[in-house]
Amino acid sequence: MMFNVSGFKNNYDLKNKIILVVFLLCFFSVARAQDKPSLSKEDQPTQYSGPINDTLRRGGRSTSNKNIKSKDAKIKDYMIVSPQRDTTYVDTTLSIKKEYKYNYLRKDNFELMPFSNLGQTYNTLSYNMEETALMPRFGARARHFNYMEAEDINYYHVPTPLTELFYKTAFSQGQLIDAFFTVNTSKQFNFSAAYKGLRSLGIYQNILTSTGNFRFTSSYKTKNKKYVANAHFVSQDLLNQENGGIKDDNLAFFESGEDEFKDRGVLEVNFEDAENVLKGKRFYLNHSYDIIDKSDSISKNNLNVKHIMSLRDKSFTFDQISANAFFGDAFQSRSLRDRVTLEELYNQVQLNYANGVVGELQFNASHNNYNYGYDKVVILNGNAITNRLKGDVFAVGGKYKKQVKGFLLKGELGINVSGDLDGNYVKGEASYQINDDLIIGAQINHSSKAPNYNAQLNQSNYISYNWQNSFDNVETQQLAFNIESNKLANVSVDLSTISDYVYFGKNEEGFVKPFQNDKPITYLRVKANKEIKYRNFTLNNTVMYQNVKDDNKVFNVPEIITRNTLYYSNHIFKKAMFLQMGITFNYFTSYNMNGYDPLLAEFYVQNKQELGSFPRLDFFINAKVRQTRIYLKAEHFNAAFTGYNYYSAPNNPYRDFSVRFGLVWNFFL
Repeated sequence: MMFNVSGFKNNYDLKNKIILVVFLLCFFSVARAQDKPSLSKEDQPTQYSGPINDTLRRGGRSTSNKNIKSKDAKIKDYMIVSPQRDTTYVDTTLSIKKEYKYNYLRKDNFELMPFSNLGQTYNTLSYNMEETALMPRFGARARHFNYMEAEDINYYHVPTPLTELFYKTAFSQGQLIDAFFTVNTSKQFNFSAAYKGLRSLGIYQNILTSTGNFRFTSSYKTKNKKYVANAHFVSQDLLNQENGGIKDDNLAFFESGEDEFKDRGVLEVNFEDAENVLKGKRFYLNHSYDIIDKSDSISKNNLNVKHIMSLRDKSFTFDQISANAFFGDAFQSRSLRDRVTLEELYNQVQLNYANGVVGELQFNASHNNYNYGYDKVVILNGNAITNRLKGDVFAVGGKYKKQVKGFLLKGELGINVSGDLDGNYVKGEASYQINDDLIIGAQINHSSKAPNYNAQLNQSNYISYNWQNSFDNVETQQLAFNIESNKLANVSVDLSTISDYVYFGKNEEGFVKPFQNDKPITYLRVKANKEIKYRNFTLNNTVMYQNVKDDNKVFNVPEIITRNTLYYSNHIFKKAMFLQMGITFNYFTSYNMNGYDPLLAEFYVQNKQELGSFPRLDFFINAKVRQTRIYLKAEHFNAAFTGYNYYSAPNNPYRDFSVRFGLVWNFFL
């Protein structure tokens, strides 16, 4: 049975939120009261200190300045600043990597398998076991692919207002749009606002998706640049209707390819009255002050203090009109609602020192106040399941970075020193740039971290989905090597060992719950990418090999994943348009693909059904006209002649053949 906890006093102090909101409002007001806008060229882009990427390798040669209204402004003046304060600039080129990123996530999804509707979850085909987090993650990980974390938010500095519009068609009665605007009100202050919205009905019963990601950022620096502050507010609402997949006795109809079943709405699904939604809000501030600046010091020293503050609220809700035997017995028969929340206040103080001889050193101390749980108490078989995991965790850590000619050395560590949650990590990295084209690197990583919150505590109206566990920390060790070369190839190799792995699987009754593996897992990945060019034709190849040694078979991935794109590129219409057209082949070998549980919004391990080993062919035509990139794609056009046996997870088919189009449009005012 379940009891509401009335008058529950939230350990998360409300006045912390009030203080933060007032501080941010004051900060924005003061910053916006600075000098009037100026379009002169006194502020040049800072030198990029991050990893080499395609934008920098091209040096911006193919990025046009023709549409920028200000004669003084250049494309490199439109700067993008990462949370780590590495700086790049706006890139309006059209490339095959832009084609790979033209999707719902706006990221290359080579290692992900999409579900049938846009905005649904993704099955993961490969895992990077590198870990530098000290705290457990919020659950419902299957709903987090489009959830924007603090490290996903960039900041900007632009000489004139900049707008970007992203548009793409969805599946049946829906569209995807991402609109972005940024402006500098003065040389010291910038703000940006963006909204990414999706609504897509889908072609199966009860799989409508409706998502929204609102972002607002601001950046401020004093005229002497001693004080720099970046802040953002993000509000996200990600809703999915859930149907539990096609019923077992309807899978044969799907795979038959008969005309009457090509209308996917006639296929019966496990339920039609459920939905889940992930919501979140975050206030974030990262500001620093230079105590000693290089320009003021003969010894070229730099000393600054930095403060990072993050206040975030998350909630995950599962709603269902009537109880369904798909999840077992329930405490009540109608109006089922499971809702869990996480509130966190995070503060970190850093002392950063840089010297041309010593390198860059950082010492940091952080405090995390967390409050995860439910507003109900569950009594199950005479035992009470707590409704809250809450407390304070104090941690210390440090970083080191040193550039010696072609060598770059990096180190990072962190450890929880106080609180109920243990955790630590150590990361070391070294790279060497042999020449302008070739970089080699190596990395070692060790991590120990508590399992995600929903593996430790879960409450539900469904009886079998209630638990409270005291799992050991999950420990990972990873050794990685990489080679970056456009002439040779880009190759990465990593070998990971995972101890006390926590996963979701089905119990003897057939319901999903968390388990902890009692044997170590060894996981090897080898990934290679190479482009081969001949005149206007290019063959882009990405292949990954994976091998797992796992006695209990709780860590399943395909052995081979490959993506091969043959495309043609050329300027046409007297160079008024740049055209790319080609075919992409995607494939992964069959394996025991993880199943999807919509009640938890988690994937679970299953070893009864092998899926995969089907080709996916996409034909695309992309074009660039001035600052507009236009995309047209025939997705999975081979569906009708290679067989209807394509799945994203057990009982959840992949997408049928469809034609979709869209564009990305930049405005430089």
